[in-house]
Amino acid sequence: MNAFAGTASYYRRFRPSIPVDLAVLLSHEAPAGSPLRLLDIGTGPGLVASALAPYFDEVIAVDSDQAMCAEAEAVLRPALSGGQRLQIRHALAEDFEPPAGWQPHLVTCGRVFHWLDRPRFLDRLAEYVAPSGVLAVFSDRSLWTAESAWQQTARAVVQQFLGEQRRAGDGVFGPAGPPYEEVLRASAFCEVTTATIPVRREWSIAEVIGYLYSTSFAASHLFGDHQDAFETALTEALVPFAEGGFLVEDNTFTVRTARRPSSTDR
Repeated sequence: MNAFAGTASYYRRFRPSIPVDLAVLLSHEAPAGSPLRLLDIGTGPGLVASALAPYFDEVIAVDSDQAMCAEAEAVLRPALSGGQRLQIRHALAEDFEPPAGWQPHLVTCGRVFHWLDRPRFLDRLAEYVAPSGVLAVFSDRSLWTAESAWQQTARAVVQQFLGEQRRAGDGVFGPAGPPYEEVLRASAFCEVTTATIPVRREWSIAEVIGYLYSTSFAASHLFGDHQDAFETALTEALVPFAEGGFLVEDNTFTVRTARRPSSTDR
């Protein structure tokens, strides 16, 4: 099942990128290397790779959705500077094989770790990451789990049209599973550090609708013939919360950076 089928163009236009502070933090976490290499897992339309590309010489961006790969190509390729190298790879994270001898110094999993077979991915990653390489797993809260009044209202409207249970494309959202820190500490990347980075955003109602269509739980095709009715109901529900035409969101990125213990460096 591809939970994000049909969302690529909305994802590119309406999903917020990572904040500058997070990009700087991740660039500092990467060990020295020449050329310095970034592997972005679940790249989507390349939002994380785009924010981090200025710090790296070589970037490989991987996604299991062909439409997302096409969007990433359109975003990332024109922004390359002289000498930078980019590959967009259509593959499952768990099956990805880098070019022979290519070892990433930083591996990023932004808003994607939940969707992976995590133990299998981590075992595979341990086979090819650079000896001192760093894995960064990070995400902010989605609208489904957010706590502000306007976001809870928006979720309620989605539930009115699609049902109480959180969707994942044509299926349902799976259980959360063990905490990410626990999963990482059970892998080769068992030295884990956690940090938080706050972010404040302003949304128009049209942007909230576009954001929802970028998600697995409210993709536009899920509404069928009721899409117009959904947009009308959501707009009417959110107007009372809009100050000066905008909805304010306070969110937080939780960032886990994980390494091998120094004694097991290869």
